[in-house]
Amino acid sequence: MSDIGNLEGRITVALDRIRRGLDAQGSGVASPELQAELDRERASNAELVERVAILKDRQDTQVASLTKRVETQRDQLMKLDAELQQLRASNAQLRDLNTQLRETVTTGLAPDLADEAAAAEIAALHAQRSADAAEVDAIIAELKPLIEESNNASG
Repeated sequence: MSDIGNLEGRITVALDRIRRGLDAQGSGVASPELQAELDRERASNAELVERVAILKDRQDTQVASLTKRVETQRDQLMKLDAELQQLRASNAQLRDLNTQLRETVTTGLAPDLADEAAAAEIAALHAQRSADAAEVDAIIAELKPLIEESNNASG
């Protein structure tokens, strides 16, 4: 981008020189050589302006793409975090129920506590599976753009 800025500056200086030359001649009609140089400089300037516009469009597209990827990854991380929180809560409940179950089994008092412990263990396994699925989804989402980029580059 700095090269384009330098070239634009050089073109502006050249156009100013041409204008001063025309003003110094005192006539409104430029010599054919000066007019040709002016036309070349104008064409170069137009080409540079077009190149800058193309670069800006490309940059805007890349920024939009990166922004979308960041938002997608943020959503996935939030989902993963929620799943992990649920897993932690489920595991804490499972530990508590297992502790109670052990105490009950050793004293032989509450047989229905075994059912609660089994249900809590099943819930913990479901939460673990959900957390694993969310993690796999996050990994796949991260790898998918890389695979597409590599396919586009090789194709």
